[in-house]
Amino acid sequence: MKAVKRGIFWIVLLAAVAVFILPFLFMVSNSFEEFSYVLPTPPRILPSRINFSAYEHVLTQSNLPEAAWNSVLITLCTAFFTVLVSSLSAYGFARIDFFGRETLFRIYLATLMLPGFLGIIPQFLVLQWIGPGASGLIGTKAGLILLYVGTGVCGNTFFLRGHMAALPKELEEAVLIDGGGHFTTFFRVMLPLALPSISTLAIFCLQGTWEEFFSAKVILGGVQSNITLPVLIQSLKGAHATRWEWIFAASILAQLPMILLFAVFQKRFVVSGLAEGSVKA
Repeated sequence: MKAVKRGIFWIVLLAAVAVFILPFLFMVSNSFEEFSYVLPTPPRILPSRINFSAYEHVLTQSNLPEAAWNSVLITLCTAFFTVLVSSLSAYGFARIDFFGRETLFRIYLATLMLPGFLGIIPQFLVLQWIGPGASGLIGTKAGLILLYVGTGVCGNTFFLRGHMAALPKELEEAVLIDGGGHFTTFFRVMLPLALPSISTLAIFCLQGTWEEFFSAKVILGGVQSNITLPVLIQSLKGAHATRWEWIFAASILAQLPMILLFAVFQKRFVVSGLAEGSVKA
């Protein structure tokens, strides 16, 4: 029975891997093909030939360098401010006992139950109201960064709060005895000990921002000089027909930085027990 259970486990695991990996293999395979605006029927997992014309077409797009730079700038700024604001918010909810803390945190949690796209209209109006001119921050990279950081605070606070609340309170008390305040406690004690969680949050934030399309299309879609890579990929789609090998090639090129990011920083994901031994039992 033990061997049967193990066999069933591996069958289910391999089936799950196939479900996730086959669409990616289909995309990679067909990026080397050349279609007349129609995908092959039946679908091919292995390419019939190797042709790099789709990659050449994508790499010769005149607005590709500008879109790539916009994506890098927006992603890095969003990750930095998201980590800073969310970690400070998590520290406040975890270590500072203020009036209405639990009620406010429940409001944070309630916002996570709403689909993100439902808020795009009020978010658009708020960004339009902020800043000079009739358009405000609409069509600007600063507006998109502010939107990403603001909409991610609640979920990211929930992600970090548990880790900071689990850290020994004696460490905070030791800083207070030595004359330090919350600023010193956060940057000298809590932030280094919460670094695994913060690193995980930063990686997820980088990935989510780099791949985000809907908000970028709504906020920046009308300003070609500020578009990001996902918006550029969508622009390769024709009005009446689409060269799918162009879409596949552009998607693969856009995913390479995220694949490299996970390969390099996979050991930075959450690790528990860093605070063990910091105080006497």
